[in-house]
Amino acid sequence: MNTARIARTNPRAGGGAGARKPVSPAAIRRELARQRLVALTRLMDEAFEVPVLGTRVGLDALLGLVPVAGDLVSAGIGLYAVAQARELGASRWLQARMISNLLLDAAVGAVPLAGDLADVYFKAHRRNLKLLQKAIGEPYIDGAEPRPARRRWAVPPGAGARVRPG
Repeated sequence: MNTARIARTNPRAGGGAGARKPVSPAAIRRELARQRLVALTRLMDEAFEVPVLGTRVGLDALLGLVPVAGDLVSAGIGLYAVAQARELGASRWLQARMISNLLLDAAVGAVPLAGDLADVYFKAHRRNLKLLQKAIGEPYIDGAEPRPARRRWAVPPGAGARVRPG
């Protein structure tokens, strides 16, 4: 996170071509909280792609493999994300909803095997980011970068089938 770049000037501020207004410390804190929240969401729910499952998983699913302690660590990291959401102006009601997502994730994750599978598909951190995104009206907060479209082959490549143009 480059605080020097953020702290210098605000390019979104109005004014002429060379007129830039200094950024307030509160705006810097909010921007850094945004960056931390997005990075944390990616790490916890979308860090690795699993081609067999056709989805992305993060540390939340891996931590869920460790009985009890893994789910507690994941919930603790989620509480840090709630603190970052508070920094961005999340209401108490929204914070309560975010915590309930984390509690549900921890409770379901505590069930052996079924909880591990649920950790792959119930992405509490991603849900919380979307809730925050909707509540504060900042659609540019996004946890996932656009991925290139996947090619779907009718015949696997190299299987001997050739398509001739026109």
